[in-house]
Amino acid sequence: MVRFAIWVRPGSARPGVGGEHDGALVVRVSARAVDGRATAAALAAVAAAFGVRRQAVTLVAGTTSRRKLLDVTGADPAALKRLLAQK
Repeated sequence: MVRFAIWVRPGSARPGVGGEHDGALVVRVSARAVDGRATAAALAAVAAAFGVRRQAVTLVAGTTSRRKLLDVTGADPAALKRLLAQK
């Protein structure tokens, strides 16, 4: 299991996972931050980026914040480093 922070950018025209914002992995989603839609989309995007099932991604902290703490079961730490290094 890997624990790391993400920075969610809701309403993005170019959804994707990659890059770094204050040490957190940037997750851009097209969903707006209404009724938890952006959070749900971000968790699904992280699961896809790491090649794990959505159930393997657990939100630890930051339900209503742009900065969230996640646990990802079965994630490769090297994949996290690659995603953080993207621009």
